[in-house]
Amino acid sequence: MKFADIGLSEELLKSVAEAGYDEPTPIQAQAIPSVLMMKDIIGIAQTGTGKTASFVLPMIDILAHGRSRARMPRSLILEPTRELAAQVAENFEKYGKNHNLSMALLIGGVSMGDQIKALEKGVDVLIATPGRLMDLFDRGRILMSGCELLVIDEADRMLDMGFIPDIESICSKLPSTRQTMLFSATMPPPIKRLSDQFLSNPKYIEVSRPATANTSIDQSLIEVAPKAKRKLLVDILDNEGVETAIIFCNRKTEVRDLCQSLRKDGFDAGQIHGDMDQSSRLAELDRFKSGEINILCASDVAARGLDIKGVSHVINYDIPWHPDDYIHRIGRTGRAGATGVAITFITRSDAEHVESIEKLTGMKIPVRKERTARTGGKPADQADGDHVQAKPAKAKAPRRKDAPKKSRQEDAPKKPVPDRRVEEKKPPGADDSNDIDEGWNGPMPSFLEARLNR
Repeated sequence: MKFADIGLSEELLKSVAEAGYDEPTPIQAQAIPSVLMMKDIIGIAQTGTGKTASFVLPMIDILAHGRSRARMPRSLILEPTRELAAQVAENFEKYGKNHNLSMALLIGGVSMGDQIKALEKGVDVLIATPGRLMDLFDRGRILMSGCELLVIDEADRMLDMGFIPDIESICSKLPSTRQTMLFSATMPPPIKRLSDQFLSNPKYIEVSRPATANTSIDQSLIEVAPKAKRKLLVDILDNEGVETAIIFCNRKTEVRDLCQSLRKDGFDAGQIHGDMDQSSRLAELDRFKSGEINILCASDVAARGLDIKGVSHVINYDIPWHPDDYIHRIGRTGRAGATGVAITFITRSDAEHVESIEKLTGMKIPVRKERTARTGGKPADQADGDHVQAKPAKAKAPRRKDAPKKSRQEDAPKKPVPDRRVEEKKPPGADDSNDIDEGWNGPMPSFLEARLNR
């Protein structure tokens, strides 16, 4: 099937072709005709399946007929994070360049005055995060009575971030005759109740089983002592042909510290986390997309929806606290039919998190023995003193010419520096052992020993 076969206008087809696309993905092929027929949609699709274009493309054609009015947007797209909202805006700019549509982006971290000015002129497309939208509505700067189309994107992430009450409030302010589209990677019960409440006889589209991981991603676990994580990470970056990588940490302080450590070791590394202002976060993403840096240390603010082509590796420096986040993290690689590698570091306290992820994905993630041997852990089959042969090292990934040479000073005495980091709040049940564990000196965890003996 071609894009020309699913009912899009000639102007839009031209924009799609110029963007380098010819055939729709499964979610696009099923959703676009239904959206053009003005049906409500529930779309369940894993990350990296082209979900954004499945609502952006038909919306452009629908909104091409009509006229915007001041403070009354004709359509509304709700996103859980600033990065996702900005990415959807980029899609509208890319595909809507042959249409005369106005757009406004309502997100925190940027000037509210400029956003109010855009609303005063009238917009066809309003892309917003719930918090900023509710703030402007409460100030009387925006009216919802003219909204014809509503998109709730990444609904399960909205649930995780506590936005569902805001979503319900926003929906109650919209016309009851609107067209509504809800997209999510999973469909937990609260999201099902939300769809039952605000969608009318929706078409249900599911292109893969909920919460499944992309089969084009080579997934593995590596057991490691907490203090050996950074040495293991440098070893992987040096020897496993890493071209571009996103490294996920659970804490913002860890993101900052890890990025600084990698820079000192000569890597072209950047960082993105929730404590950075919006302009700094977008600047780091632009540097990563352009190739100025090839390693991005990130918190889960970068785990969902960011479409960055050519990411060869995702490394979970910390195993995520929520199993759904594992799906979204590794989904940053292996996109658009490409293959990718996802490596997760695990400590002896991570057994419960591993089991939750495997239960959600329905698959066992293999444990890599050779890395265990090289980083100080003891696999079960090495208990009698036998050596586990490591795989031959791959060629080192090329560094940039202007990158500083790596300095190895582990043996040099260092002046102790007091730790002034402020501990971050963690969700209930989050484990603190990664911060205080002195090393892997105990027995092999049973869940790993059983798997390695298979």
